[in-house]
Amino acid sequence: MPKINGNEIRPGNILEHNDGLWIAVKIGHVKPGKGGAFAQVEMKNLRNGSKLNERFRAADKVEKVRLDQKDQQFLYESDGMLVFMDMETYEQIELPADILGDRRPFLQDGMTIQIEFFESEALSASLPQKVTCKIVETEPAVKGQTAANSFKPAVLDNGVRVMVPPFISQDEDIVVNTETMEYSERA
Repeated sequence: MPKINGNEIRPGNILEHNDGLWIAVKIGHVKPGKGGAFAQVEMKNLRNGSKLNERFRAADKVEKVRLDQKDQQFLYESDGMLVFMDMETYEQIELPADILGDRRPFLQDGMTIQIEFFESEALSASLPQKVTCKIVETEPAVKGQTAANSFKPAVLDNGVRVMVPPFISQDEDIVVNTETMEYSERA
């Protein structure tokens, strides 16, 4: 793995530090009046989610880790575990359902997601940016209500509540942005 200097760390970099894998979240470059400059790095552990603030001087060497990204197809869920299949080798892996966090309801049968691996350990999973869902419950449109910045609540077929424009009605398909968990467009 390549080693980088402490002042070359950027947000999103994955580092091996203190026998753990950390993602750099925030970085502040500090130049005190006395002593050498350093980078104040806020890091989050990829395995257990703990946070750490660490100072790195320019002379400090840190190992930068590159994660392998693989497309995996979702097959089914059993006992709190999600089962995925590698699209190339057809090998199946099981991951805990909480790997997707609050985006778990957007996972649909047969959906292809991207899983990041370090060696053979799965560290994170990301859904496609946009997912199509059906509205199962929403209020009817009020006549005369303008579309400018007026939204109404709606419940999707996966149980998630989102705000939608007034012209969207029940049993309609919409596209939801899985990163912001907000209405994006009509399907």
